[in-house]
Amino acid sequence: MERAHTLLLDEEACGQLGEHQRPDFIYEWLRFLSKLLPAADRVISAEVRRKQKRLVEQLVGVMAAAPGPPARRLLARCLALVYHCGDSLSAGLAVDRCSDIVRSKDDSPSALPTRLAAIACLGGIYEQLGRLLINTFKDTVACLLKAVKNAESQGRFEIMQSVERVLRGLGVSAVPCHRDVYKSARACLTDRSMAVRGAAAECLLELQREAGFLWTSELENMAALCFRALEGSNYDARMAISRLLGTLLARAVEPRQAVAPRPGSKHVPLEEVMGLLSGGFLRGNAGFLRVGGDLLKGTSSVSRDVRVGISQACVVLVSSLGGTWLELNFSALLDLLLELVSHPRATLTPADATCSRQCVSYVLHASLGLLLGEKAQIAAAKELCRVVGRQKKAADASVSEGNAEVHAGVTELCASQHMLVCALLELGGLLQALRSTATPLLYDSTAGLLDSVISVLLHPAASARLAAAWCLRCVAVAIPAQATVLLDRCAERLSALKFCPEAVAGYSAAIAALLGAVQHCPLGVPHSRGKVVLGLGEDLLCSATQSSRVSIQRVQGGWLLLSAVSTLGPTVVGGLLGRLLVLLRCSFPISLRELEAELRRGDPFTWQVMLEGRAGALSALKNLLLRCGELMSEEVWTGLLPSLSCAVALLNQLPAVVKTHGHSVKNAVNLYKLRLYEILPLLPSKAYTGRNDYMVVLLRQLQVELTTETPCCSELLLLRPLCHPQDLQPTGIVADNTDQRHIEEQLTAGSVGGGTLEYDPFTIFQEAQEVPAPLPLSARLTVTATRLFAVLFPQLSAPQRAQTLQQFCDSLRQLKGLRLQTVQVLVTSAVCWSLKVNAPLTHAPEVCKLLCSLLLGALESPSALLRAAAAEGVARLAQALGDPAFTASLGTASLEKMKSARDGVSRAGHALSLATLQRYGGGIGSPQHLANCVGVLLALAQDTSSPELQTWSLHALSVAMDLAGPLSRVHVEPSLSLVLRLLLSTPHTHPELHLSLARCLQQIITTLGPDLQGESSGMGALRGACLVASAALQDSADCVLQAQAISCLQQLHLFSPQHLDLAQLVPSLCEVLLDYSVLMNLCSPYLCLRRAVVSCLRQLAQREAVEVCEHAVALVKELPRRDNTQLDIAVKEVGLEGALFCLLDREWDLCLCQDIRETLGHMLNSVAAGTLAHWLKLCKDVLLSSAGSSAALQPQQDEDGDRDDDFSAFHAKPESGGPFTNLRWSTRVFAVECVCRIIALCDSADPAHFDMALAQERRLQESTDFLVLHLADLIRMAFVAATDHNQQLRLSGLQALLLIIRKFASVPEPEFPGHGILEQYQANVGAALRPAFSADAPPDVTAKACQVCSAWVSSGVLSDLKDVRRVQQLLVSSLQRVQGGREDSSQLYNESTTTMETLAVLKAWAEVYIVAVQSSKRRDASTPEDGVLDVLGGLDLDGGLLTLVQADLPTLSRLWLSALQDHALLALPAQYASQLPRSGGTFYTADTLERARPHYCSSWAPVLHATALWLNSTGFATTDDGPANLSRPVTPTTMGQSTSLAGVRSPEDINTDRFHFMLGISVEFLCSPHSHDQMENITSCLHALQALLDAPWSRSKVGNDQALGVELLTVLRRLMVTRESVSVQLAVLQLVRQVVCAALEHVKEKRHSAEVDDGAAEKETVPEFGEGRDTGGLVPGCSLVFAALELCLCVLLRKLPQLSPRLAGGTPTPGGQGAATTTLGYTDCKLVATALAILSELPSVCSPEGSVCVLPTVLYLLVGVLCEVVRGSAGVAGGPLLSGALQALRSVLATPLSRAEKSRGAWSHLLRCALLTLLDRWDSGNVDDEVTLLTAVTLFLVWASPEVTTVEPLQTRCIQHFRSSLQSKNPSVVRRSFQLLSSVFQSQGGAAGPFLCALGGGVLGYLRGVELRRPQTEEELQAAQEGVRALEALVQAAGDAQRPQLASVLLPVLISFLLDENALVSAPPPSRLLHVWALQELMRLGPQHPSELRALMALAPSMKARLEAAIKGNQESASAKKSQQPSSKTSPSIQLKTNFL
Repeated sequence: MERAHTLLLDEEACGQLGEHQRPDFIYEWLRFLSKLLPAADRVISAEVRRKQKRLVEQLVGVMAAAPGPPARRLLARCLALVYHCGDSLSAGLAVDRCSDIVRSKDDSPSALPTRLAAIACLGGIYEQLGRLLINTFKDTVACLLKAVKNAESQGRFEIMQSVERVLRGLGVSAVPCHRDVYKSARACLTDRSMAVRGAAAECLLELQREAGFLWTSELENMAALCFRALEGSNYDARMAISRLLGTLLARAVEPRQAVAPRPGSKHVPLEEVMGLLSGGFLRGNAGFLRVGGDLLKGTSSVSRDVRVGISQACVVLVSSLGGTWLELNFSALLDLLLELVSHPRATLTPADATCSRQCVSYVLHASLGLLLGEKAQIAAAKELCRVVGRQKKAADASVSEGNAEVHAGVTELCASQHMLVCALLELGGLLQALRSTATPLLYDSTAGLLDSVISVLLHPAASARLAAAWCLRCVAVAIPAQATVLLDRCAERLSALKFCPEAVAGYSAAIAALLGAVQHCPLGVPHSRGKVVLGLGEDLLCSATQSSRVSIQRVQGGWLLLSAVSTLGPTVVGGLLGRLLVLLRCSFPISLRELEAELRRGDPFTWQVMLEGRAGALSALKNLLLRCGELMSEEVWTGLLPSLSCAVALLNQLPAVVKTHGHSVKNAVNLYKLRLYEILPLLPSKAYTGRNDYMVVLLRQLQVELTTETPCCSELLLLRPLCHPQDLQPTGIVADNTDQRHIEEQLTAGSVGGGTLEYDPFTIFQEAQEVPAPLPLSARLTVTATRLFAVLFPQLSAPQRAQTLQQFCDSLRQLKGLRLQTVQVLVTSAVCWSLKVNAPLTHAPEVCKLLCSLLLGALESPSALLRAAAAEGVARLAQALGDPAFTASLGTASLEKMKSARDGVSRAGHALSLATLQRYGGGIGSPQHLANCVGVLLALAQDTSSPELQTWSLHALSVAMDLAGPLSRVHVEPSLSLVLRLLLSTPHTHPELHLSLARCLQQIITTLGPDLQGESSGMGALRGACLVASAALQDSADCVLQAQAISCLQQLHLFSPQHLDLAQLVPSLCEVLLDYSVLMNLCSPYLCLRRAVVSCLRQLAQREAVEVCEHAVALVKELPRRDNTQLDIAVKEVGLEGALFCLLDREWDLCLCQDIRETLGHMLNSVAAGTLAHWLKLCKDVLLSSAGSSAALQPQQDEDGDRDDDFSAFHAKPESGGPFTNLRWSTRVFAVECVCRIIALCDSADPAHFDMALAQERRLQESTDFLVLHLADLIRMAFVAATDHNQQLRLSGLQALLLIIRKFASVPEPEFPGHGILEQYQANVGAALRPAFSADAPPDVTAKACQVCSAWVSSGVLSDLKDVRRVQQLLVSSLQRVQGGREDSSQLYNESTTTMETLAVLKAWAEVYIVAVQSSKRRDASTPEDGVLDVLGGLDLDGGLLTLVQADLPTLSRLWLSALQDHALLALPAQYASQLPRSGGTFYTADTLERARPHYCSSWAPVLHATALWLNSTGFATTDDGPANLSRPVTPTTMGQSTSLAGVRSPEDINTDRFHFMLGISVEFLCSPHSHDQMENITSCLHALQALLDAPWSRSKVGNDQALGVELLTVLRRLMVTRESVSVQLAVLQLVRQVVCAALEHVKEKRHSAEVDDGAAEKETVPEFGEGRDTGGLVPGCSLVFAALELCLCVLLRKLPQLSPRLAGGTPTPGGQGAATTTLGYTDCKLVATALAILSELPSVCSPEGSVCVLPTVLYLLVGVLCEVVRGSAGVAGGPLLSGALQALRSVLATPLSRAEKSRGAWSHLLRCALLTLLDRWDSGNVDDEVTLLTAVTLFLVWASPEVTTVEPLQTRCIQHFRSSLQSKNPSVVRRSFQLLSSVFQSQGGAAGPFLCALGGGVLGYLRGVELRRPQTEEELQAAQEGVRALEALVQAAGDAQRPQLASVLLPVLISFLLDENALVSAPPPSRLLHVWALQELMRLGPQHPSELRALMALAPSMKARLEAAIKGNQESASAKKSQQPSSKTSPSIQLKTNFL
């Protein structure tokens, strides 16, 4: 293909190719030209002019070579571009040549492609050159229009497209030909070919731009012509015609150009335009005579095609006029639309009425939903309320007693009901879309929405009543606060109007609809409303027999209410189940004898009432099974089965009932059968066991249903659910992929029409949010019969199955024609359902034979859908049997049939069957079988005589390749060659064939997979062929094929992204989203195309987001200037992201919206950091786009009347002039979510995003943006969202505000030190929070606001106590509301919402209290030298915050304890459910237990922590200030509260209960914290335990109960193992240390008590208390020391695995040579140090014998860690570990047990071993830190007993190591050695003596060397100073006899450090400092040793002179410094102003 990328066609290369490859080569050359020529520069243009003649000849040659449709379009474009870039004067020759070809008389098939290419070239040339060919266009147009008359469908299609291009190119210059074009297009608009109709419509659409007569004088004719064209049209043609008609009407209403002046010319009024549409809607395209005849007959002549097309034209009309026009004219438009549906001719039959209502509803929904903003939608809702009120008044007048015109009244009533249905449904849809944004509408007295809607519940027509009920449901969904209010209002009216039939029916439907709305209201309704509704239903059923006038309505209404109650869920229904089961059982006879007796009595009315009641009972049972299946126990089923048996037995009697009482009971009979058929499939399988008689009854009835002709049920309804989704594509079903699917379904619904709510009122409480559309009763009965057969058939025995299937076969043999196909559809659907829904079965051979006969017969049906279902059934039959031989026989039979059959239909069916067999057989595993299948399918795909056969063969080929996987790789080349050849040659009239080709191409790309990245020539050819095929699909005029092409390109990008040019792909995708697509406008009306585009953009944005955005912006800049749409403007101003936001706002498809969100999310993740300002501005523009935003809410004043700082908050107002206008609330919610995501992304990126000083500094150095610089915008966006009317937006805004507070609270303000950056926004935060605490705020909003409030108060931002108090008052008000509770009568939501709000308030207070206590502790711990606290440290405001909380602490503490008690009860396992209080807990009711449980789970941890802190602060001192005023009575089990029943309890008992209660909650949670538990809960729980154990009283409890401590340590060890969080591990170790400390305190107390009691005189005598006792044994599981040891060992081995010989792979020596070094971080060092501290305390907890048992392990770990430290394992962060290890060693050595009599020997031996290990480690040479080892040795020397250190050779080795350290070349080592040696000299034990003798000389020698080598560095100076101190310590340690001699040695050393005057000046600074320090020391030591100093001065005059000179010099220096100081303060030259008052 590379040789095709030249300007001129490489004819040599082309000639070398085969016949099949040559079109591919030419097509690729044309593609290259089409890309090259538009981007031609001067060089290329000159080259084109030079070679233009040859290039034109080659293009004409291609035209003569019979090109296919894709090449035809490219050829026309390239030929036009050649003349555009080159010499355009010779274009006339090409036009003449093409015209000659068009005039040619050659009608042979071989000449047709050339003629079509010439026609296309003419259109392309004129479109490109336009007025340059003005002289020839008349002849050209005349030639084309003349050719239309004799052309075939393809020719007519091409001519219409060519004429359209001619008109586009010439513009106004083509006026002379407008009339001729109009006449020709008129004829083509009603052509039998749908493609021609569409092309003619597009041609006329282009014509109307300049031909004003089309929408003036010819408007009526055009409208009539469009009505005729709509008759029998397909979807594509209907869309084109509707677009034409709507555009013409829009131009007539508001012309865009001046019409030619004529007398009386003016705009056509809207009423006249709608009159034209109304005429077509009511009369269609019929002539006068036909209309008259139909009027006389009373029938309708308007097809649904026409009405659907007119509806779409109305949408185009309104869309073209725009949203502004719609706002101004909506009232008139609404009246005109409703007049359509009110006309009698629009509602002659129920099917017509349904279709008409759907059409009008579609127009209203499409217009209001897409064109109006939220504010305009609210105004439209008011207008709808006006219409509803007006129509209700008209209906009331028509049924009044004074109305004499009965017929007129009925007519008006019928008209009003349809108008009301449309208005109410649209009103409900608007409210449901607006959600809580519509809240002001409800309280608008001028609208009277609720009164108007509720008044319609009394309408005589059922459809109007049901529409009003659904509208009330939408009100409840939109505004959940209204659900309870409306329920109570309707229940009250129902009770008051029980004797009015309309009231009973209307209000019961309204209540049922409102109960259905509760499913979509997270806040729910009060639990008691379920009981109220059940009582209403019972009352209606019990009173049904009191008045025959309302009997049927009461029975229907009662069972409707009982059915709707089930939607409330098992929680509500569980308590009502008994009453409901009694009503169900009473609805049926108790025995068959009573059933037979019923047949002998009753009249038609009685039977109708009875059947309605039993049908309602069955419906109630069905909903009970579906919604509350877990309540159906074995006992319940046992009670219901007799009633169901009687219900089945009644089926036998129904024919006799109908025969006796006539057709008056027919509907009731069918309804009863429908309900029975619906309930039976839901029964458990045991219900059919042993009931063959009932099975026979059901089978007999089902056979009648299935074998009787039932034309009312369409095959699409029956067969579509049975077909595989892939098999539906070739059938041509496109309704699901369009925005018009709701009205397009009217065309596929059969003769009964579409569904509507009045066909089944019991669907009004279904879960779906769309208006239910149940089909007519007869259609649903047929569908349910097939589903029931699927359940019964497997329950039959083999003979019964065979008999049933044989009867089906016999019935089919007796039928022919249409009736045969109808019954075949029913039987096939029943059989296929039975094979689909059941598990693998074992069928007898006879049964299998009959099943195959039925299914194989359906495979040869002319219906493609039936063939697809039959093929699916054959495959599932093979799957159910699981017999490979049977499956192989079916495949072989299909292969033979495909080879032998002559008709294409049967071959197509067997081709599909062959593929589906493998789909359910596990795929294709045999290469030979795959080769046979592919060979046959490829051969069938080349049969051009049958396009349908080609379609299904290619589809089967794609399925086979998919199932074969890698085996199909060898078949890729021939398959791809065939696909490409067919794509380039197949005409456009076979879209299903193109769709199969696209599907096959996708599978080929998938099969190649990553191999597409290969660079071999063969793979390059395959990749190029895939690209060419995808381009051919993308160039198609069919948008479905364009979508498939985009999917192919998406796959290519997935497997080989480097070979896909984004510069071409992205613009082609964006053209679909923008308004510049050549093929479609209005942002592509095809949903499937938009889905494909967004899906592809989503994939591209994952890796190349930046490139995608750049290419999109470049595309818009390069596009020509036309009328820009909103999307175009968005791209120009804010990039592709803005266009996607606009698209998200206008889309309603959930899948597409999700893809758009994910695309924006990928872009945000990729480019947000680099374009931060752009994204934040984008989100701000989106958020501020709503004109109806309530962001300008004014902050309210405090109750005290003082104006607070909240009034300084800015008030956001919508900004005008932005790229977004009137965006929906859901889009704005997503914008807030994007802001939160931006903050999260920045949090994980550069730290400068949250540091203002650093950000400002770096902003000056580099062009980088930081989030902290946009803090004002973040606050503003959060404020706008948090104060909106919409509840979801408020929640999102509060969440964003919470995130901002958490991330920016610790950021200081650089300009104002000591203040936070958020401090300036405290007024804004307060103003945003205040509305959430109002009385009418929803509980979830208040709960979220409490969370924000606590975070704000706890953040430390507020620096003034007044500011804190202002925000704290919001929490105080919430606390008062919690204490006061809510009355049941005022409860709007479920009781669990009160629990949620209460717990949110308590949690917020708990968090504030926790922070207050922590801040107070930090303040108490800080010293005056610490200075001012930081931003967080200044939070406490000198204890003010804690003071504020303490005022409410008594109440809060009781509430916290009550909440914890509730949580503890709810956390009990299921087997303890009986122990729960029957009345519920303090904050939850027993009825709402399950709904309250999640709220406790999310709130208990901070409450537990706060309660522990409170108990710690009180020291467990019980205070009883009286019970707090709670919302519910306090249960007797409330902790710490006495009741009259419990008696008086001591404070000790109360404290003990509280302690064990809180400890139990914590341990229960920590025992098994689930993976989904937040880490904050674990941390809070651990901190709560720490706070508990901080109190001495609680530690004593733990110390006294060893089992409790062991259990706690076991739980903590498991938590340590399962959690990797460092904070959790540190908290665990801290808690372990507290537990060990409690045990140690207990042991010490016992020992002290024993010593006092025994009066022991000797201090060495230690009583034997502690673990181990006399034996010294530690029992695992019972020993606290052992448990602590396990936990510490776990920590040490995880951080230092080399401590374990098994893990290290070496010897058991600590820190052996073979162990690998592990470098620890700072946190790891803290963990290890804490563990060592715990280890050091363990011996003290034991008895002397026990300490000997545990000491080896402790010493092994301590010494091992020390050895690892000296090896360098701690790294640079090892400071905490080093000090911790040494401190732990000191604690062990200083333990009194080491000197106890019973353990002294063992301790000494073990300690000597430890010291020996350290010394051996030192001698090994692998030591990086000898100072640490020397320190450890010093600890032994200082703190161990003399028995340990005085033993040889330990003492000698210690002295040697000290001596070697003193001789070190490192001054730091020498300095530290002197320090340690000083400690040894000063030790009180007997170990100092040998060291004094052995090391004194070394110290003196080093100091004498200092005199010769003066210190040059700071380290050397410090070493000398420490040496002097060591020598001084030696002097002090010496005896009285030796001290004078040693002092005589010390003083000369100090004098030797003194320098004379000359040397002092030139000495380095360390030497001078040593001189000064030595003189100071001499001045200090001289008075201590006066005699020695005098003797020394006398013996050494030189020393005396040096000392005197030094003293004199020091005095002179001091006097000189004193003289330099000013004698008095002098005033500065510039006086600063200090008084600013």
